[in-house]
Amino acid sequence: MPDRIYAPFLNRLAEIVGPGCVLTDPGRIHGYSHDEFSLAEIRRMPEAVVKPGRTEEVAEILKLADEYQVPVTPRGGGTGLCGGCVPAPGGIVLSLERMNRILEIDRSNQVAVVEAGVTLMEFVRAVEESGLSFPPHPGDESAMLGGLIATNAGGSRAVKYGGIRNFVRGLEVVLAQGSIIRLGGKLMKSSTGYNLLHLMIGSEGTLGVITGATVQLLHSPRFSRSLVVPFPKIEGAIESVPLLLERGVLPLAVEFMEREVIRITEVYLDKRWPSSTGRTDLLVILEASSEEEIDRLSELVAEVCLENGAVDVYIADTAAKQQLVLEIRSKIYEAIKSQTIEILDISVPRSEISGHVRFIGELEEQTGLWLPTFGHAADGNIHTHLMKARYEDGKMIPLPEEEWKPKIERVRKELYADGKKRGGVISGEHGIGLVKKPYLSLALDERQIELMKGIKRLFDPHQILNPGKIFD
Repeated sequence: MPDRIYAPFLNRLAEIVGPGCVLTDPGRIHGYSHDEFSLAEIRRMPEAVVKPGRTEEVAEILKLADEYQVPVTPRGGGTGLCGGCVPAPGGIVLSLERMNRILEIDRSNQVAVVEAGVTLMEFVRAVEESGLSFPPHPGDESAMLGGLIATNAGGSRAVKYGGIRNFVRGLEVVLAQGSIIRLGGKLMKSSTGYNLLHLMIGSEGTLGVITGATVQLLHSPRFSRSLVVPFPKIEGAIESVPLLLERGVLPLAVEFMEREVIRITEVYLDKRWPSSTGRTDLLVILEASSEEEIDRLSELVAEVCLENGAVDVYIADTAAKQQLVLEIRSKIYEAIKSQTIEILDISVPRSEISGHVRFIGELEEQTGLWLPTFGHAADGNIHTHLMKARYEDGKMIPLPEEEWKPKIERVRKELYADGKKRGGVISGEHGIGLVKKPYLSLALDERQIELMKGIKRLFDPHQILNPGKIFD
């Protein structure tokens, strides 16, 4: 930003939000230069970070940015994994962290009205205190609702409840030139014109800044139970899932995890997973309205899995046991993060998971790289970790850069190509952001991308909103 523009622009920002809510000191804004993507090479410092407290302030900021042609990068909790909130062209980061109020929990309509900066942890706590629930739980607990909606976050519970899209009933959005629109509301149905609400969900802050949302809630089921089922081979674990669904079992979540990452996480947490046998474990989480129903479902899961080669079935039937299982599962990424280059989130039809996982194994053998893979076995979302270490005796052994770096691009492209061949896409829940942008054409044809670019131009004619994300 030229100096002749910089000072008056910042002064006007301070008039809108107050001087204390415009940050320019490098030490204070460094944390806004990145998200949770591991490689530092995509980081970029903004010229300033601005923290509005109301939707009207966001509108004034965007009017000003449009006038000065300053890029604006909206930011929630910064928990993304593909550089979606990295201020790639510089400019300002628009942080929604001060807009963190839960405005209403409406039990009659079973919805909550919230500001975009409410964290998932705060939201879930408030909803549960009201006697209702928010089943998806799509992401890190420090993620913010606006960011979850902007990326159409998924999570492991999508098999039963769908992703965040299925729970958004209304949005408040500020467009690039400062106008405020309100889409949807406390409605279950609408066939009134084009669905701009769903266009905004998953748009990654490129079409507008989400400042508020109306979110669907449900009543909590009374009983839940987690089953850990070890298998000698990964194929047996994955191929059990469609058999469960055919038998009428619709779990809250089904995850598959390889033994290697479980062992590393046990050491990291100094806690023990219920099973120590087999090559791959299925984690099946059930919920039901009665004890008889949860017992019936548990027996069905055990029966199907044992028929398909499971070694055993471990039942976490107390709150403490369930918490242990969920904690170990949720901390796998933290345990291997130091040696992770990137987490892929390829999504394929669930009947293709087994074939894709076999391909990953073949690629490991061909390249000599360790590609630990786990994911949502019932919704087809597969998380392959590109690693700069090898696995040996329960430990990660770092590799020299010259051993892994020349191979990573080939691995990434071949995995995306295999996913597409199986009818999949390159992202099921993380979004495209900066990191996956070069590969969008591997998933979508040219006409689809041109249509998306046309929509972007219509909503953001001066290209100031999160520029450089999804496509150029």
